[in-house]
Amino acid sequence: MSRKTTQLAATVSLLVLSLSAWSGDAAAQDACPNRGQLDTMYCDANGDLVADAPTDPKKWRDPSALVWAYTPVEDPAVYANIFKPFTDHLATCTGKRIVYYPVQSNSAEIEAMRSGRLHFAGFSTGPTGFAVNLAGAVPFAAKGVGSEVRGYNLVAVVKASSPYQKLSDLKGKKVAHTSPSSNSGNLAPRVLFPEHGLTADVDYKPLMSGGHDKSILGVVSGDYDMGAVAGDVYERMIVRGTIKKEDVREIYRSAVFPTSSFAYAHDLKPELAKKLTECFFSFRFTPEMTKEFNGDDRFLPITYQKDWAVVRDVAEKSGTPYNKSAYDAEAKREADALAKKNAAPPKAP
Repeated sequence: MSRKTTQLAATVSLLVLSLSAWSGDAAAQDACPNRGQLDTMYCDANGDLVADAPTDPKKWRDPSALVWAYTPVEDPAVYANIFKPFTDHLATCTGKRIVYYPVQSNSAEIEAMRSGRLHFAGFSTGPTGFAVNLAGAVPFAAKGVGSEVRGYNLVAVVKASSPYQKLSDLKGKKVAHTSPSSNSGNLAPRVLFPEHGLTADVDYKPLMSGGHDKSILGVVSGDYDMGAVAGDVYERMIVRGTIKKEDVREIYRSAVFPTSSFAYAHDLKPELAKKLTECFFSFRFTPEMTKEFNGDDRFLPITYQKDWAVVRDVAEKSGTPYNKSAYDAEAKREADALAKKNAAPPKAP
């Protein structure tokens, strides 16, 4: 069996397992006084918008090894090496074995936490809402510098040699979005671009590239006329030398959005969750990490209720609230996109 076929089969199996797991959720309902937008598996009695720890201590998890993942916005293998000093720090600080688990899609990462296979994870901005509502993720940290939690921008990039100067010039052109749940790669462009004369599904049909780096590389190669991407990913690719700054040009940059969140599973033993957060905040980035993450040098505390308010607003206005039906649609689109990609013949060298 080819690697592509194996990846496709794994994705399909994951979706089947997801549907099976959700079919039994009705039995998990209890006398929860408030759930808000959380799935029936979870409760939010204190109204902070994230899942409470189980009231029964027997349901708390305290594993000997903690498994974690980082958002699949770029090649997961890149981050396995970049985060190694951090992983080593967590192992020493928590006294537990730390296992980095590379994921290939946002839905795969969310499903892994929901099913109990991930104990903590870094989720990109848009999928954080799905992770909170459908996987019981509790965001507690974000990257920053000093005392400042820094964010990122939605950036519209075109090939430097192209004639496009403003968003309205892209009507009828090939415009890349990244994935359905992505904030900067899909939701924010749908909300913010229309006031500049470019409306998704009216002036152009979004082409899902599968990742911010793929959109940018597609612009450089001429596959796309424009890409809507996260500014921090775009800037890292220039610093890393993946693309040349002179080959691309920005024609739009939004206000700042919060960057990726780091969240633990709601059912971790409270003492373990507290220790994990302390270990995050005591770590200082290596020079390599600081360079990779645009000058960020540490993790700083955040809350989903406060820091993700603007992201939730974009999700609602774009017609993709963080609920199960929107998630199911996204997961199907991701699976379809992967199937299409794997079925396509390789490009000639």
